[in-house]
Amino acid sequence: MTIQPSPGSSGFLPGSSGYLDMFPERRMSYFSNSYVIGLTVAAGIGGLLFGYDTGVISGALLYIKDEFEEVNQSSFLQETIVSMALVGAIIGAAGGGWINDAYGRKKATLLADIVFAAGSVVMAAAPNPYVLILGRLFVGLGVGIASVTAPVYIAEASPSEVRGGLVSTNVLMITGGQFLSYLVNLAFTEVPGTWRWMVGVAGVPAVIQFCIMLCLPESPRWLFMKDDKAKAIAILSKIYDVARLQDEIDHLSITEEEECQKRNDVKISDVFKSKEIRLAFLVGAGLQAFQQFTGINTVMYYSPTIVQMAGFSSNQLALLLSLVIAAMNAAGTVLGIYLIDHFGRKKLAISSLAGVIASLFILAGAFFGKSSGSSNELYGWIAVLGLALYIACFSPGMGPVPWTVNSEIYPEQYRGICGGMSATVNWISNLIVAQTFLSIAEAVGTGSTFLILAGIAVLAVVFVIMYVPETMGLAFVEVEQIWKERAWGSSSNTESLLEQGDDK
Repeated sequence: MTIQPSPGSSGFLPGSSGYLDMFPERRMSYFSNSYVIGLTVAAGIGGLLFGYDTGVISGALLYIKDEFEEVNQSSFLQETIVSMALVGAIIGAAGGGWINDAYGRKKATLLADIVFAAGSVVMAAAPNPYVLILGRLFVGLGVGIASVTAPVYIAEASPSEVRGGLVSTNVLMITGGQFLSYLVNLAFTEVPGTWRWMVGVAGVPAVIQFCIMLCLPESPRWLFMKDDKAKAIAILSKIYDVARLQDEIDHLSITEEEECQKRNDVKISDVFKSKEIRLAFLVGAGLQAFQQFTGINTVMYYSPTIVQMAGFSSNQLALLLSLVIAAMNAAGTVLGIYLIDHFGRKKLAISSLAGVIASLFILAGAFFGKSSGSSNELYGWIAVLGLALYIACFSPGMGPVPWTVNSEIYPEQYRGICGGMSATVNWISNLIVAQTFLSIAEAVGTGSTFLILAGIAVLAVVFVIMYVPETMGLAFVEVEQIWKERAWGSSSNTESLLEQGDDK
């Protein structure tokens, strides 16, 4: 079924580029609607939880090793403390898609906050490393659910022309959370119970978001598809002006009619039975996997450790240099918010990966020089420069692009479950990298480890060029049409179906 505008409408799908060209006065800017900004920031606190947890453990680990000798003596135990949150996030993301579709984005967010806050308390009170690991598992569950929910909630409340930038605001909150975690780490370096304060403070933003979300509405698109149209229209009326509101309602009505022809209960197996959904999931999951396997959370989890490997032995100096790197990460994401709706998702990802490859070669060279036995401090500073360059290149592109693309490439009926599945791929990839980085670095050397990551980044460039479509400025229904054309086009050969999609 090809979706057409309803009779008497503008002749274009609402939110499409043609529609906005015909009615430029209906085009919205990022800050033109304070209500949308409020929803975005509130939902984005979920990203703050994600980012804070990612960053805080890197600094806390330095002091956890000081308190627990068994942790100091075991790289495996250190990796487990870091990665147990990822195990929880995998479970949370896998279940989070179903929770989103069944109970809504709002209830999923509230559940994530409760679990995250409980995990923070367990970590802060942990009498031994094993209770700490249990707390990390609970925190991970909350982060996993939030990582699925926040991008979808924001995307469904966003006009198409600013959707990329607003979803990227969630990534800004992630990087802001990482920066905040380094500030907290640095602030508590001289306080008794150092690491306990670091991990305990993590519960504060979860409590704040819980209180705010109680006062905010459910996603209007989810309400509409659940046949609660009165509430959905009331929320949409706060997002769009009167003229555009009717077109948006028409669009949702048409989409609902199409969805009603399909089964109401979507299962994981259905994702792979439908050719167009399978192709969309391949792209979404591939982007999430490459985001992690190119090493971003290796840099964020272990940046203080990497700085120490580079020759800076002081815990405080390592944290300070890592704070600078985290600040660059947040600043780069701000740039990405602008570029993603002006430069495009695909070009931004390719440009970002090119810089990542160059910076990984610099990091590898610095550690090869260090391992040669040279006492020259220059290699240590080159390593820090490589880390900074890596963040400067990664944060505007491969930071926000995978999450933005995944929030917009799936039909409404599949958006929760596919978003959860692709986020699960992200967390599994994250777990593999976090659990193996130190061990691989010990086995083959840190320089060789960064060369492996550079090779993966080259594969990521090929993947983006071949498979990822350009979705900038497209309405949800236009994005759906891309997959239908690829799945049911002139060729049934998979490789030709997955041809470069930026000709839109």
